[in-house]
Amino acid sequence: MHHARSLRYVARTSAAFVDKAPASIVAALLDQGRYVCSLRTFYCILASMAMAKERRHLKRTTPYSKPELMSTSPCEVWTWEITKLKGPRKGVVNNLNVVLDMFSRFVVGWLLAEREQDDYARDLIDTACERKSIHREQLTIHADNGSVMRSKTVSELFDKLGVTRRHRRRARPYCSNDNPHSESQFKTLKYSAGYPDRFESTETAHAFMAPLLEDYNYRMYHSGLAMLTPAMVHYGKATLVIEQRQHVLNTAFEQYSDRFVKGLSKHQQLPDTIGSTNLRKIQTWS
Repeated sequence: MHHARSLRYVARTSAAFVDKAPASIVAALLDQGRYVCSLRTFYCILASMAMAKERRHLKRTTPYSKPELMSTSPCEVWTWEITKLKGPRKGVVNNLNVVLDMFSRFVVGWLLAEREQDDYARDLIDTACERKSIHREQLTIHADNGSVMRSKTVSELFDKLGVTRRHRRRARPYCSNDNPHSESQFKTLKYSAGYPDRFESTETAHAFMAPLLEDYNYRMYHSGLAMLTPAMVHYGKATLVIEQRQHVLNTAFEQYSDRFVKGLSKHQQLPDTIGSTNLRKIQTWS
């Protein structure tokens, strides 16, 4: 039961893992060269300790239909969405624009502004395309039907860059658009530890979001990406990381084969295709 004691320590007393999901903990330990037990065993141990239940208060909704757009590599499809961050009092908000690569979930650009503005949106997309060396006819950007997304300023930029535009066809229940990956990311950000009910200023909101989005890109493991980080997938390191993790699993199997009742564990593989179905401004880039 040594592994049970180790997991009890990891799950209950380790500051590094106290807010992490079991799959994220297993993936992080593999990256450190440590194998404690399988994910299934981890859940069994947590269940025995009454620590395997949902910790957040979530609203259950009906399943939504599968998105239509498909991506097979980074910088093929981006999703662009805006969410509101509450200001110091009712009626005051900051607009967080995030452009997300659909295949890797990597945030390729983001912008925080006190008001939605066509010029800001144009700069956001133009700079992201320049930094990622986007060629004509290479990229599709999926967004909702917001006035900024459909503005003449942004449309002219898309035509200039040779970027294909896609807008939602129908809204999902309880959702304002059909950008599931972007909405999922916003939910992840707003459920993060320490997220405040309101931000005192635009500068305060920027100071909080900058390191949070950095963590999202480089240190957050995604179940839809074979428990890899967006940066690992975006920069082509997925195969190497999976091979290294499999080596850790192979070594553990050689040492503790009696614990692998179903044989050698195989690491999950990355999917080949990902589907989507006053004017001050603060801007930063990943």
